[in-house]
Amino acid sequence: MVEKIKILITGGAGFIGSNLCEYFLAKDYKVVCLDNFSTGKRENLHNFFSNPDFELIEGDIRDLQTCHDAVQGVSYVLHQAALGSVPRSIKDPITTNEVNISGFLNMLVASRDAKVKRFVYAASSSTYGDSESLPKTEDKIGKPLSPYAVTKYVNELYADVFAKTYGMEVIGLRYFNVFGRRQDPNGAYAAVIPKFVMQLMQHESPVINGDGTFSRDFTYIDNVIQMNELAMLTQNEEALNTVYNTAFGERTTLNDLVTMLKDELITFDPEIGKVEISYGPNRLGDIPHSLASIDKAKKYLNYNPRFSMKSGLKEAVTWYWENLKK
Repeated sequence: MVEKIKILITGGAGFIGSNLCEYFLAKDYKVVCLDNFSTGKRENLHNFFSNPDFELIEGDIRDLQTCHDAVQGVSYVLHQAALGSVPRSIKDPITTNEVNISGFLNMLVASRDAKVKRFVYAASSSTYGDSESLPKTEDKIGKPLSPYAVTKYVNELYADVFAKTYGMEVIGLRYFNVFGRRQDPNGAYAAVIPKFVMQLMQHESPVINGDGTFSRDFTYIDNVIQMNELAMLTQNEEALNTVYNTAFGERTTLNDLVTMLKDELITFDPEIGKVEISYGPNRLGDIPHSLASIDKAKKYLNYNPRFSMKSGLKEAVTWYWENLKK
């Protein structure tokens, strides 16, 4: 019998992490999930507990010993654990820094010491900061606009140093506005798509920050899973020790997003078409426009995203309707 490959997914109880757990368990890997449940949810893991190839470690990446314990016997690390949200980081920069920088460094050190084959981590499009160039290309960034963006940029710097200094194989994935099944619609820092879907389902007016002309490269979860797998398994030496935009490569304004959401939701409830949209002030730290070039990922990782914004939204809205409708 061939021994199954063991991978560690930090933040595995979160939206992206739990989708990665599900995918790699289905692919016959042994999966270790490390999560402290500060933002992750136990219900995201319920379907995995009966799987003998799944192991949960309840712990915090801010504790170095926990990180050392989690990487034992692990071939690959998919590091998703972080405190997300620009507004959260503005309100509490210290905790954001402790989790996203100190916790990240702990995971790098533990992975180095355990001689993990490759460390793939969630980077962020927030790293582009005040750069106005579109589309965003990996080699051209601006100054960060929030504490969160600072932490994600520092992750990239540390990853680069560990690759050069310790010979680690490291790849960063700059996520662009990921959405899809299991994304939490509740709480002060909920992402815009599940939040708007929930409000529309309840016939409440979604509030758009600004005039709705800000645009984002919304990226369906299955494209993100694809990128993680490609980064984890690539045999291309040229693909290593760098960062890649993880996106579809199209941008959608917030006004267009609401229209698209309504179009999908009225198939379930025609009354949603009558819900009015409200507008509020721009949000501090927000980047006006976000659009990724995915040429680098196509070239080095053979990335070919399967889901456009529209096709991903159809999948996501159906999931939200079936799982969130009270």
